[in-house]
Amino acid sequence: MIMIKVRNQPRTTQEDLVNNLKAAGTIVTKKTIGNTLRREGLKSCSARKDPLLKKAHVQARLKLANEHLNDSEENWVKVLWSDETKIELFGINSTHRVWRRRNAAYDLKNTIPTIKHGGGNIMLWGCFSAKGTGTLHRIKGTMDEAMHRQILGENLLPSARALKMGCGWVFQHDPKHMAKATKEWLKKKHIKVLEWPSQSPDLNPIVAKRQTRNLNDLEKICKEEWDKISPEMYTNLVANYKKHLTSVIAKKVFATKY
Repeated sequence: MIMIKVRNQPRTTQEDLVNNLKAAGTIVTKKTIGNTLRREGLKSCSARKDPLLKKAHVQARLKLANEHLNDSEENWVKVLWSDETKIELFGINSTHRVWRRRNAAYDLKNTIPTIKHGGGNIMLWGCFSAKGTGTLHRIKGTMDEAMHRQILGENLLPSARALKMGCGWVFQHDPKHMAKATKEWLKKKHIKVLEWPSQSPDLNPIVAKRQTRNLNDLEKICKEEWDKISPEMYTNLVANYKKHLTSVIAKKVFATKY
């Protein structure tokens, strides 16, 4: 009964199992339940969080993976990747635990769907390539299309020049910002855009182990950590990008370890 319940509902707690067994006429302790699950190869782990995907997202992600699976590493080296991300002042506020086996962290039923916005936080726009990091820019207020074009104008081309992208580089960004005026701006600047599905994994600076007092302090720490990331890390990310696409296809485009 324990195993059936946990297989069907990994977020079941030990207390839930104690109560279910009690209702069925069997009295056991939480310790006994924990020992039983561990003998079966399960352990209690924090549920991984992954973007909430609709059917359209699933189809778009699979299309991208299939179309670009055999692209050469040289092609990915030419891409300037970008995204916006929310960084919370005090980190993620809620944690859910699941019972799972080893290497099953990203099975769909063992993850928690997430959305990008809400809470005490700052929003950041950043970009990088195989050669390293570009600008990390704090977004103040609600980013509309006019602000997005301003951010691109002040940060995109200077980043491309600083990273020595050369001719023929390709810009990747979230398609939700592809308003007509933005498309025209990119066309006018002769910037080629990589077709990209919504709800792709975010690019997040590493700030969890730094102490922050306020949002301005958080922004300062994010930029410091951003600048510390080695160019080798980005080179490896791009060099192994085929593994990302292979994983998307193998997992039927749901959560992957990336």
